[in-house]
Amino acid sequence: MGSTGFAATLAFVAGLGGAVQIATQGRLGDRVGSLEALACAVLVGAVLTVCVVLVARRTFDGVREGFAGPKWMLLGGIMSVVIVLSITIAGPKIGIVATTAFLIVGQFGLATAIDRLGWFGVEQVPIGWARLTGLVLLAAGAALTLKR
Repeated sequence: MGSTGFAATLAFVAGLGGAVQIATQGRLGDRVGSLEALACAVLVGAVLTVCVVLVARRTFDGVREGFAGPKWMLLGGIMSVVIVLSITIAGPKIGIVATTAFLIVGQFGLATAIDRLGWFGVEQVPIGWARLTGLVLLAAGAALTLKR
């Protein structure tokens, strides 16, 4: 499998993990509270990541370099907290499918703006009618998932 196939497989596995995460975080949030469930998820993720970094790299030099770099590059960590808290609250209220659908609509919408404007140092990608139509249809589909 080439690097593209490997990347696509990882993205697919992340999608599977996202569905599990919405279901389990919602249940944990109902049991202990949304903020407490968020703290549990972040701490479990941090401990697992520290273990993986120690085994794979045997050093924290790359982590130190990450914190020493431009601070806007740390937005991913902040957004992770926003995502986990949001799915913890939304999952039990609107369901796993609707939560996933709205997460994807928000992600695609902002991703389109980031691509178009070249934010965060990414290469600019033009937006055509086909892409805009797809986004509108995606939003309509997400709205339909609210009907139970």
